[in-house]
Amino acid sequence: MENQKPHELVLAQAILNTPEEDNETPEQDPGGNPFKLVVDPALRFNLKQALIELIINHEEWLSQQIGDGKITLDSYKEYVELFARSLRETMETREGVAYLLRASGFKVDVKDINMSPAWRWTDKA
Repeated sequence: MENQKPHELVLAQAILNTPEEDNETPEQDPGGNPFKLVVDPALRFNLKQALIELIINHEEWLSQQIGDGKITLDSYKEYVELFARSLRETMETREGVAYLLRASGFKVDVKDINMSPAWRWTDKA
């Protein structure tokens, strides 16, 4: 939180009431509306960290496969394309989404994950 930008929205009350001594993430409602009042900076931070770890793991795996001669490359462009494919294929699975949910503090059964959430745009005109 020390790198908080001046344009951040106010902290959610749940963050302010989190016990500091045990650093536990408060139980959250995975079906709750995260943007009704505020955007929770702690949730955003946890999600960003999980994505960074996912990217690092995929990059290390892909580099190892290439280093072991299991995958061949013709260019750096192809490396980026394979890297993107690896991430996409992970995030298209319930397990990939479950990883992000767990890292964000949610306890959701894998079978309850919606793999095709609808965009619900509002008409503000």
